[in-house]
Amino acid sequence: MRKVFQAELAQIGDELTEISSLVSQAIVNATNALETADTELAQEVIANDARIDFLQNDLDERAIDVLALQGPVASDLRMIVGALRMSASLERMGDLARHVAQITRLRYPDHALPEAVRPTFAEMAQLDIEIAKKVTELLETRDLKLAQDIQKANSRIDELHASVFTTIAAPDWDAPAPTTVDVTLASRYFERFADHGVSVSRKVTYLVTGEWDPSFEGLG
Repeated sequence: MRKVFQAELAQIGDELTEISSLVSQAIVNATNALETADTELAQEVIANDARIDFLQNDLDERAIDVLALQGPVASDLRMIVGALRMSASLERMGDLARHVAQITRLRYPDHALPEAVRPTFAEMAQLDIEIAKKVTELLETRDLKLAQDIQKANSRIDELHASVFTTIAAPDWDAPAPTTVDVTLASRYFERFADHGVSVSRKVTYLVTGEWDPSFEGLG
């Protein structure tokens, strides 16, 4: 029975990593679609989100079965409960990538973002991509330096997110209302994507150390 239990735990870990990899590809494709007004790529992101949702449901069902049938305690219980919470964050990251893609599709053939804010969004997108890749690596390796890197990238995204609101509130901002809405929503999607990456990283940190890092308070 113990071997079966350990195999179930390993499967849960593998599925988390698979979901994270799909999320990483989703944000890469969504940001590329946004930058190039590529509706085919945007539609691919939207369609592929169903796979992320399916895997999350499968992982959650597996984890609940293990809780019900195996009665895990201590670190094993933390791992299973943590996996349930991490899968929810990863699924939400997939949703946010889909939302970015939907903005691209909605505004085609125009670019959703005006020229003035594109450099800001390019940096936000690159940081989100880095976070997504590091989340996957963190799940695979449990290297807590990656968690620190994720937190640092998130802090920079928060700064960029705030700068977007400063820009659209400036007297010289003259974009039409739909564009302003797109910019506001896209910035929020990128910012929340990073927050959920932090949420996953803080849970991995807790699984590794058994302690809650106070530096993560208020994040994710």
